Amino acid sequence: MKAGRFLLGAALALAFAMPAPAQQVINLRDADIRAYIEDVARTTGRTFIIDPAVQGKVSVVADRPLSRTQYFEVFLSTLRANGFIAIPTDGGAFRIAPAANAAQQPSRGGSSSFVTQVIDLKSIDTQSAIEALRPLVSAQGQITASKTGSAVVIADYADNLARVRSVLKEIDRDRTTMRLLTLDNAGAREIAAAIESVSRAAGGAEGAGAVSVIAVDSSNSVILRGDPDAVARMAAIVTDLDKRASSGTDIQVVFLNNADAGALLPVLQQIAGQQVQVTVVNSTPQSGENGQMANAAASVSTTPAGSAPPGPGRAVIARYEGANALVISAPPDVQRSLSEVIRRLDVRQEQVLVEAIIVEISDNAAKQLGVQFLLAGTSGSSVPFAVTNYSNSAPNLLAIAGAIGARDLDRTQTTTSDGVTTTGRTSSAAGDALEQAAVNSLLGVTGSLFGFGGEIGNDALFGAVINAVKSDTASNVLSTPSIMTLDNREARILVGQEVPMTTGEALSPNFDNAFRTVQRQDVGVQLEVKPQINAGGSIKLFLRQEVSSIAGPVATGSSDLIINKREIETTVTVDDGDIIALGGLIDENERRTIEKVPLLGDIPVLGELFTSRSRSRTKTNLMVFIRPTIVRNRQDAQAISARRYNYAREMQRERYPKQEPSLDALVRDYMGAAPPVAPQPVPPSE
Repeated sequence: MKAGRFLLGAALALAFAMPAPAQQVINLRDADIRAYIEDVARTTGRTFIIDPAVQGKVSVVADRPLSRTQYFEVFLSTLRANGFIAIPTDGGAFRIAPAANAAQQPSRGGSSSFVTQVIDLKSIDTQSAIEALRPLVSAQGQITASKTGSAVVIADYADNLARVRSVLKEIDRDRTTMRLLTLDNAGAREIAAAIESVSRAAGGAEGAGAVSVIAVDSSNSVILRGDPDAVARMAAIVTDLDKRASSGTDIQVVFLNNADAGALLPVLQQIAGQQVQVTVVNSTPQSGENGQMANAAASVSTTPAGSAPPGPGRAVIARYEGANALVISAPPDVQRSLSEVIRRLDVRQEQVLVEAIIVEISDNAAKQLGVQFLLAGTSGSSVPFAVTNYSNSAPNLLAIAGAIGARDLDRTQTTTSDGVTTTGRTSSAAGDALEQAAVNSLLGVTGSLFGFGGEIGNDALFGAVINAVKSDTASNVLSTPSIMTLDNREARILVGQEVPMTTGEALSPNFDNAFRTVQRQDVGVQLEVKPQINAGGSIKLFLRQEVSSIAGPVATGSSDLIINKREIETTVTVDDGDIIALGGLIDENERRTIEKVPLLGDIPVLGELFTSRSRSRTKTNLMVFIRPTIVRNRQDAQAISARRYNYAREMQRERYPKQEPSLDALVRDYMGAAPPVAPQPVPPSE
């Protein structure tokens, strides 16, 4: 017992012998802040880094002794009251700096230290959050929106930031409600448009009374989302409108914005279960009294394609030509179905610009050398007739000799009148034909021509002709037809001529009154195309490309013509803006012709006088390229028009550099418009 008492007394004595926690008394008036920081560092054992901008006097008075922890908290509060802040660093020290720049400085935790936090938003938008929280942020703090748009970044004192977070937690709540209403009579889109207009008028786009409306076409329903009271009011309006629609008219007039009423009419008739028929409502002006036009009287014409028109309760659809409109008489449920079909089909169609490039490069080379002889005896002589005539030589000696001999076929007529004798010559039809053949043969000569002839005594005639030709022709033909058309619409462009072609000739039973039938044929550059835009931006092209020209008559004096034609007809799939080679032809022909007199043409050297040689070589390279481009909107069309316009204008400037391009003057003076300009590209958003 005595030992226990001894141990308890020793413990108490040891406890009273231990020093009490250090207590500091503060009583400073207009003390230098740097000296104050040094005193705090010495008392608390902490390290401080003082910014050069930290200057001034402080006053601190405490009515009781403070512990080290309390002393440090008073120090932080004193700094804050004088516009300074202690910013913790990674090494455990504190950096003393002006509080005005604290939002840009890195920091660690602490109730009086500056901290930065990113707070995600759940319901409200960043702009609304910033407007609500900005008054709560201290003068030295900052609040900004993140780039993602779903969070805010706040830099402030830790204790104030905690208060801001608690306020944000209260306002960042989804207090809206949603309600689904199924309509029995009215159309979902019509009701949605009406509710949106009423909601905007009641509370604005972002006001407290705004209600978001979504139309669900598949179930003919609307979804309302917004403030519970506003949603309840709008739901009552929707229900009332749906009831009133049950007693509404069954006739609806739909004005189309893009689609063709005539093309849409049979589609709607089939959907409504109606026999496909042509029902047209038009207005025809009628003449009134005194020759004046009376008011237009509407008339309805129906041409059924099958049985009788549908009975009561069934849909009847008519087309009004004057305004590209459809008149639909049907029950409400059928009206809704047809209206949805019209909405989906009555959209602006995309267009396709189809550009073609036809390149034809050809090279023709020909050589020809021939010698022709003619030997003929005169009348009554025994000299034989001999001639060398070649198909690849010109002129034709037989035609020339025939023309000379035709003079003997002419008849001489002598007439004496009043003592005056007149002698005339009358040509025969055969003689005229022979002379015309000789003229045509001479006109067909190309290259150099040398000939001589004469009489051998009085019994024979002799003639010789030498024809030598060398030609080399190179051509580079480039055609670039282009045309723009709507998706799934055929288009055609022709740059050329209409050439009459004889298709038949006939005589009457008495072999008189001859006539012939003529058909005109297009000759030139033709492009026919029908584009179809597929998913993903690819284009399916049904096209026909033709390049034709007149080669000349079938024969001399013939009215029938030879037409050169290069034609491609195919179906291809091309991506938007890509260039594809449709096809081509590489053709190389070489022809050598030797005509000679047997035996005589085989004699060395001298045999060339009885020989005609010709050689021709033709090389053709034909390629056809196509490039389709989808024109989706007005900007695309403007860009294409500006590119083509500038190309034509630059061509005129190169030709007449000192004059204003006539294209600009025509657009400005005649059309009263400005030249097309390509739209400026929109810079990408950050």
